[in-house]
Amino acid sequence: MKRQSVLKPHSDVLLSISQVIHPLLVALSGWAVYWIYLRPKPGFGPIPLRYQMALLIGLLITIVVFSRFQVYRPWREAPLGAELKTLASAWLTVVVSLVTIVFLAKLGNEYSRVWMISWGLSALLLLILFRLLIRLVLRTGRRKGWNLRHIVMVGSDSLVQQVTQRLKLTPWTGLQIQAFFIDGRLEEQREKNGIPIYTLDQLPGYLEQQSVDQIWIALSLESLAREKPLLKELQENTTIPIRIIPDIYDFSLVNYSVSEVAGMPVFTLNETPITGINHVTKRTEDVVGSLLFILILSPVMLLIAILIRLTSGPPILYRQERVSWNGKSFPMLKFRTMPITAETKTGPVWASSEDSRPTSIGKWLRKTSLDELPQLFNVLRGDMSLVGPRPERPVFVEEFRKHIPDYMQKHLVKAGLTGWAQVSGWRGDTDLNMRIQFDLYYIENWSLWFDLKILLLTPFKGILSANAY
Repeated sequence: MKRQSVLKPHSDVLLSISQVIHPLLVALSGWAVYWIYLRPKPGFGPIPLRYQMALLIGLLITIVVFSRFQVYRPWREAPLGAELKTLASAWLTVVVSLVTIVFLAKLGNEYSRVWMISWGLSALLLLILFRLLIRLVLRTGRRKGWNLRHIVMVGSDSLVQQVTQRLKLTPWTGLQIQAFFIDGRLEEQREKNGIPIYTLDQLPGYLEQQSVDQIWIALSLESLAREKPLLKELQENTTIPIRIIPDIYDFSLVNYSVSEVAGMPVFTLNETPITGINHVTKRTEDVVGSLLFILILSPVMLLIAILIRLTSGPPILYRQERVSWNGKSFPMLKFRTMPITAETKTGPVWASSEDSRPTSIGKWLRKTSLDELPQLFNVLRGDMSLVGPRPERPVFVEEFRKHIPDYMQKHLVKAGLTGWAQVSGWRGDTDLNMRIQFDLYYIENWSLWFDLKILLLTPFKGILSANAY
């Protein structure tokens, strides 16, 4: 039985309430910080006029900026990270606007800097907590069927099933499939999982008789072209929102996105996440981290250099061409663990646990991964990153790209000194297909916190891995 949405009829009221609460939280946080930090005596009372004006201006700017950043738009289907990122960007714009006004009006000496900083941080915290509370309440309600959006699915049977399975895994979105309309002949089966199935020619009549919130078109690219008259008819005869889900599951989707270029919707199948502020964050992490590790590990690296010099002579370092971001090559540094002539006769050879070429000190260095430490200088120089997919030699890249699906997608980010695949046990002579899947997962889910997690796991699950050699 179809359950009606409790909140949908009142969505405009809820939106208006949200637009009032956000600016009030901004003003409330500034007022609270003043009374905690600057109040002249115990008790409550009016705060100075200049602080009242600052709070009022901040409230008004918040109303304008938050609307401009679409903070109040529905976030039903968006990830939490995207919502909080938009909220933080909007509030940062408000703070910058306030600071600019204070600077231009030469009022810097009129306000406590501690108050302004505390106001900015406390307001952001309150706004985030409020958004989390809203999301928690709405998701709980949707799981119980209180705030649903009813969808009819139009498309091929296989693609419709894929979409259905994905929706089942995310009940918190509150998207409920009401009926299937199959592209093709209707077999004996008239329903699936309790959802009725119809043919496409029955869709117009169904929409006239039933209440539907959205129409999802899930067709192959060929079928979309064939069913163009149907789409045209739907647009001309109904105001129900229509969404098209193209059949792109056969493509490799890595950090994919939908954007608008010259008024045209553009679907990007694979894109690096390290752009804009993410690029600055990642590079800052690499520079600060590599300098810190070089400083801490310099005695270890000096000792290793002495041991190599005494046991097998120069050179101490070994430069090997590897492939990194965008498929570009760079000279990767390692402590030398094999004789200089190790590949003179054989050419490039994939190392294995039975490899007899490493020197006595070299075996120990490879087992403990300490031969990789000079790559900290590659990170500092910008050839590599602290965290990312491990780089391979060009000859192996050319071989693997022919046999391993999506292999080249790992080069959407810089190669790393350590990576998600390595700390998950996929290093050394292990399954390359699985290793690539972990590398792609890292690219899809990259964040500063994910990098820090991998760095913390590296000494325990990377360096001391049973697959190291």
